Amino acid sequence: MRLFVAARPSAAAVAAIDRLPRPEAPGVRWLSTDQWHVTLRFLGEADPDAAATALAALVAAPAEAVAGPATRLLGDTVLVVPVAGLDRLAAAVVAATIGVGELPEDRPFVGHLTLCRFREGPPPGAVGAAVSAAFSVEEVVLVRSRTLPGGAVYDVLERFSLAG
Repeated sequence: MRLFVAARPSAAAVAAIDRLPRPEAPGVRWLSTDQWHVTLRFLGEADPDAAATALAALVAAPAEAVAGPATRLLGDTVLVVPVAGLDRLAAAVVAATIGVGELPEDRPFVGHLTLCRFREGPPPGAVGAAVSAAFSVEEVVLVRSRTLPGGAVYDVLERFSLAG
C-alpha cells in the first residue's frame, strides 16, 4: 500500500488558504481542500501495520506551522504554499519510521501544501499570490495514497497524537 505521514491544516488555516483564486487553465488540476496536507515523510509501498506500530512509538512535541508568505512553484508542475515550522517534527517522523517503507529521501525537508498540479504551465496569476495562515499540529496522520483517473486520493488510516 502506498503510504505517507502528514500534518493536516486546521479548519481556520484551510479557510484562509482557500481564499486564494483558483483560475481555470488547460491541464490544471486543483486539489480539494479535504486533501490538503503537509507531507512529513513519504513511505512509498509499505505495510500499514508496520507504519502504525512505528508511529505509535513517535516521541515529538506539537508544532506551530506557518503557511506563506506567497504561493510558489515546487519543481516544474506543482503550485504550493510553503509551510515553515515543521522541520523538527518531520525529522522525528523520519527517525521513528526509518525501517518502514522506502528509505527517506536524502534532501532537506521542504514543508509545503500542494494546491494544484499542471502540465502546460501554472494557472495565470497563481504564482506569488499572498497567503498567510498558522496552525497548531498536535497530531500526525498515516495516509494511504491511491491514484485514480481524476488524480490522487488521500485516505487517513490512523491518527497519532503528539505529546512530546
